[in-house]
Amino acid sequence: MPDASTRRHQLRHLTSDARRPARAGPTASPDAASAAAKDKEFMLTLAKGLAVLGSFGRHRPAMTLAQAAQAGGLSRATARRVLHTLVGLGYVEQNGRQFVLSPRIMRLGFAYISSQSWIDRAVPLIKVLSERFHESCSAAILEGTEIIYVARIPARRIMSTALAVGSRLPAFHSSMGRIQLGFLDDTEIWRRLKSVRIEPLTPATITDLQALHERIRDDRRQGFSIVDEELERGLRSIAVPIVDREGQCVGAINLSTHSTRTTRNALRETFLPELKSVAEQVSALSV
Repeated sequence: MPDASTRRHQLRHLTSDARRPARAGPTASPDAASAAAKDKEFMLTLAKGLAVLGSFGRHRPAMTLAQAAQAGGLSRATARRVLHTLVGLGYVEQNGRQFVLSPRIMRLGFAYISSQSWIDRAVPLIKVLSERFHESCSAAILEGTEIIYVARIPARRIMSTALAVGSRLPAFHSSMGRIQLGFLDDTEIWRRLKSVRIEPLTPATITDLQALHERIRDDRRQGFSIVDEELERGLRSIAVPIVDREGQCVGAINLSTHSTRTTRNALRETFLPELKSVAEQVSALSV
């Protein structure tokens, strides 16, 4: 099992929005090239630009032309044109040989959040919930095999890595991830399970794919998910889904605590009814 310093390193990597560098090449990612070959309406040039934007992150806040080409899987000539365009649009700034994201890029993220009415409804409600229990309360959406925090009311520092809006965690080992994964069909759950490398973050981490699949299905049936020290030692959390008026899952909210303060029974008996009440209010008010 990994030691404490290794787990902290893993979690710092998981909460970063950085991406692993793709192999350099004359075109964008294989997925983008494949999509372009199958769909004549697919804009490969746009995909290349987004690949470069997505390459910036906490561990790669600035890049040279060569680094951007490697990270985006592009030729230097293509990366040069992409960066020139992004600078012209104001999403990237150039400082000598270095390129960095500009504050204008925040408009894209805020545009998404502002379009999700349930987030605005949830924030004041989870703030009250956090103050009532003196524990951290959050909201997140599912993206692929990760969750992205869209609201966060921290009460106490529980994790070794600080979480904030935009932070990412592995969906299969987080309560908000599992409860949202349960709304997918079996084929899609298995596809996502097999697309990632499942590693033990703590001795309690479930690494068996069949066991993970069964846990996700069980959580869906019971309507909530509890993750007990699987992501980090001492961290317990319980999450419920946020569904829209059509019954589609649009996100999740959770309460997280330290295992020395709250038992699993207390999560179910005390936290769960309040979480469900908030989720129902948010769902009822969402468009």
